[in-house]
Amino acid sequence: TLQFFYSFLHNYGVAILLLTICINLFLYPLTFKSLKSMQKLQELQPHMEKIRQEHKDNPTKLNKEIMELYRRYKVNPMGGCLPMVLQMPVFIALYNTLSRSVELKNAHFLWIKDLSMPDAFFPLGFTVPLLGSAINLLPILMIGAMILQQKISQSTAGSSQSEQQNLIAKILPVMLGFIFYSLPSGLVLYWLTSTLVTSTMQFFMFKKAAA
Repeated sequence: TLQFFYSFLHNYGVAILLLTICINLFLYPLTFKSLKSMQKLQELQPHMEKIRQEHKDNPTKLNKEIMELYRRYKVNPMGGCLPMVLQMPVFIALYNTLSRSVELKNAHFLWIKDLSMPDAFFPLGFTVPLLGSAINLLPILMIGAMILQQKISQSTAGSSQSEQQNLIAKILPVMLGFIFYSLPSGLVLYWLTSTLVTSTMQFFMFKKAAA
């Protein structure tokens, strides 16, 4: 598919963007269902917090009541993870393509000189532990996009999220940014674009629901 897009676009960076959009459109029904599940979970947070307070000394009863709450409101707590899980085979395949394909060596896009390598936006001239010899911009933009996505989610949840959830929400973008920092820039471009597309869907969906 990447080669097909490249055959008339003549730029692998644009081909990756178009591939990402196509994958997100293909997964849209599942993404929509996932976002609805997330929205329902956020609406249930006050009820869950009340159950936690009532049964904080009885973990068995607590879990039973929470599962009953999920069943009553027909909510799947793992529903929000489905699109990400389905993207993993694409992610792995694209990683192998970018790492091993000769055609993608030295493929340019914007400031990126090689999509099979980190984007090296700002060369440092010296080596810094964890960062290497250059500042890579795409992983930093990816962290920003993930934080934006969380802000959109939390705008519907209000203050009903637990401290543990808030802590995970703050740590996760930085942790993923650290993992992605030294990966091929084409791969980070794919994940960044996918996050932005999903955030846009989420924004308009929540806006419509609020209206």
